[in-house]
Amino acid sequence: MQKIKGLELSKKYFQKIYFPIIKSEFPDLLKRMAAGLAGEGSECFGFDDEISRDHDFGPSCCIWLDNDDFKKYGSKLQKRLDELPKEFMGFPIFEESEFGNNRRGVLNIDDWYYKFLNRSSCPQNLYDWRLIPEEFLATATNGEVFLDNLGKFSKIRNDLKNYFPDDIRLKKISARCMKMAQSGQYNYYRCMRRNEIIAARLAESEFISEAIHMIFLLNKTYKPFYKWMSKKMKELPILGEKTYFLIEELVNLPTGAQNRKAEIIEKISMLVISELKRQDLVPRQIPSDFLQDYGFFVQQKISDEKLRNLHPAMD
Repeated sequence: MQKIKGLELSKKYFQKIYFPIIKSEFPDLLKRMAAGLAGEGSECFGFDDEISRDHDFGPSCCIWLDNDDFKKYGSKLQKRLDELPKEFMGFPIFEESEFGNNRRGVLNIDDWYYKFLNRSSCPQNLYDWRLIPEEFLATATNGEVFLDNLGKFSKIRNDLKNYFPDDIRLKKISARCMKMAQSGQYNYYRCMRRNEIIAARLAESEFISEAIHMIFLLNKTYKPFYKWMSKKMKELPILGEKTYFLIEELVNLPTGAQNRKAEIIEKISMLVISELKRQDLVPRQIPSDFLQDYGFFVQQKISDEKLRNLHPAMD
C-alpha cells in the first residue's frame, strides 16, 4: 500500500471513481450536490496513521444532498456507488464498524449537521451556542469540501467556521482562567505537600486539559476530541508549539519532581497572561501572576447580562 493520508486518498477516490459515475448517470443531481470528507474519523483532521487504519478507514467520501434530493435520489445513488470497485490504489474501500455508521456515502445535509449540533443550521443565539459541545463543532468543520454546487452545506459550514460569538468565547476564556488557576497554580502544590498523590495527579491533569483548551480559545479554533487536542494544539500559531513542549516535559517528569512541575505550571500560566494582555482581553497594568485574578476582568467584558452574571468558572 502507498503512504497517503486518508483525506488525500478520499479526494482522489472521488475524482477518479465517484465523480465520473455521478456526472454520467446523475447529471442533474450533480448540479445540486456537495461532496467531500468531513466529520468523524482521524483522517478528517489529517491525523490518521498506520494504527488508525484498523477500523473505519479506506477510500470513501461524503455526498451531501438536501432533503428533497435525498428522498428522491439517495437510495438509488447509494446503491449505484455500492456497485463500484471494492479496492482503490491498493486500499480496500471503507467498511463501517459497529459504531461507524452514517459517516460516509450519500447523506442528508440536515441530518448530518443535526447529528453534531442538535440542529440543522448554525446557532442563532448565545444560548444555543452554549449547548453544543466544542468537539462537535470541531468535527462539523474539519476535513475538506471537494465541491458544493448547491452551496447549502458550505454556507452552514462557513458560518460555523466563523467561530463562537465574542461573548461565548469570553465566557470560556474566563472559565479557563479560573480552572487553570485553581487546579494548577493553587491545588496541585497543596495536594503534593499533603502527600495526596491521587488528588495532585487529578489537579495536574485538570490543569493540562484546561491549558490546552485555553490555547485553542486564544487561537479562535475549536478544540477537538481529547485524543487529538495536543496534536492539533502543536500546530496553532499562538503559543501552540511552546505550550506543547512544556506540557510534554510536565507529563514526563516523575511524580516527585513537584518543584519543576510547579515551575512549568507557572510558566504556562504566565504565557497565557501575557497573551491575554496582548489581545486586550484584560488590562495590561494588572501586576498579578495568578490567573484567577484575570478571569473576573475577562468576564466583565461580556455584553450579555445573563451570561456575564454566571459564575466565572462556568462555561
